[in-house]
Amino acid sequence: MLLFLGLPFFSRQVRAWGFFGHRLLNRLAVYTLPPGMIGFYKANIEYLTTNATRPDSRRTVVPGEAPKHFLDVDRYGDSAEYKMPRHYADAIARYGEDSLLRHGIVPWNIVSMKNQLTAAFKAHDTDRILRLSADMGHYIADACVPLHTTRNYNGQLTGQRGIHGLWESRLPELLSTDYDLFSGQARYIEDPTKTIWVAVARSHAAVDSVLRFEKDVTAQFSEDRKFGYEQRGSQTVRAYSREFSRAYHARLNGQVERQMRYAAALIGNFWFTCWVDAGSPDLSQLPRTPSEKEKQQLERELKEAAAAPLVSAPGHEE
Repeated sequence: MLLFLGLPFFSRQVRAWGFFGHRLLNRLAVYTLPPGMIGFYKANIEYLTTNATRPDSRRTVVPGEAPKHFLDVDRYGDSAEYKMPRHYADAIARYGEDSLLRHGIVPWNIVSMKNQLTAAFKAHDTDRILRLSADMGHYIADACVPLHTTRNYNGQLTGQRGIHGLWESRLPELLSTDYDLFSGQARYIEDPTKTIWVAVARSHAAVDSVLRFEKDVTAQFSEDRKFGYEQRGSQTVRAYSREFSRAYHARLNGQVERQMRYAAALIGNFWFTCWVDAGSPDLSQLPRTPSEKEKQQLERELKEAAAAPLVSAPGHEE
């Protein structure tokens, strides 16, 4: 049984699965790995868990980071998730890179990271293996959030602003104690490009129900029953009421739980595939912890993120 605690309801950026959700998914993925990997990954499970949110910290600091988290499929016409070029160079040739960066590049980014992580395994580079594994887990999880595949990412086009946080943060926060997130052992991915596009298509197929069911449930609630106020630390915040959240969750019929379980399995599958494609190196021969250089880099990034102006990065901001 799993529970998210203290998860902020509103944030200045849309962040898939929220702070604790990303960390939970990376952590769950570790337990899908086979004997040849799990010793190394379990030894570094706190690193992989803590740094699952590292890409979000870079959004307002690193140019070009924000588009890696989403893809506005509906910017490209009907059934675009099945018609768009699978290779980034082909996509650039068709749409232009400016357009791609404006509307998101999450599937192409994940394939690129798959190649980078495979190379890191081949090089027996502990720091890069850990850094890339943590980051890849984040982006794969993002691809499994329906509202990360549409220009109406926060319901702002349909009068449903705030639905992103409702679906990905509020519902798991309140109800994840009843989720079954066991996904079995990691499996080898024969075609990583096809696999991540299938994940994006699966997410995009759920957008209609995510939006429509919220409208259906909203019609049954007055404004004062739909929202309430809760204490979060030292702040009182406006939030979707527990009654409304449970009604919406029931209407979705387990959708959030299924996507979380799917995401955790997919992260493990990609890590495992990278290791196999690198020749299944003996990870027991690698240093069991990140280097001091990597730890110092993490500290610098945290300081930069903390000092960054409170403005949203381009793409899917609230």
